[in-house]
Amino acid sequence: MKDALLRFPEAIEHDPDIDVWLNSEPYELRSIARKWFALMRQCGNDVRELMHDGCPTACIGDAAFGYVNTFRSHVNVGFFNGAALKDPARLLVGTGIRMRHVNLMPGIEIDGSALTALIRAAYGDMKVRLFVE
Repeated sequence: MKDALLRFPEAIEHDPDIDVWLNSEPYELRSIARKWFALMRQCGNDVRELMHDGCPTACIGDAAFGYVNTFRSHVNVGFFNGAALKDPARLLVGTGIRMRHVNLMPGIEIDGSALTALIRAAYGDMKVRLFVE
């Protein structure tokens, strides 16, 4: 599991640049991202964060587990080790070796409890990876 960790030693407890990003345009999309990133922030006292590749990224300590990003017409809620997550609601998309994400679009309902479970699972998965390391 060690090889699957993406590390960001510069992650901090609360990055004010993330709040600026989450509260900027495009407002409709960023409000969706804000909701799901807030859940990542609430996963545990060990959650740290940073802007990585222009988007808010959540870590346990320095090990990244999730991110949000906005595009022209949708939001991604992504997981750095998403391919390892159980996804009974089949929300995850992507074909990479490790990463997967969920696409969210304004006005289109998704299974919020399933996405919440994925966020918590990504956090839990990273806790295990860090323990094994």
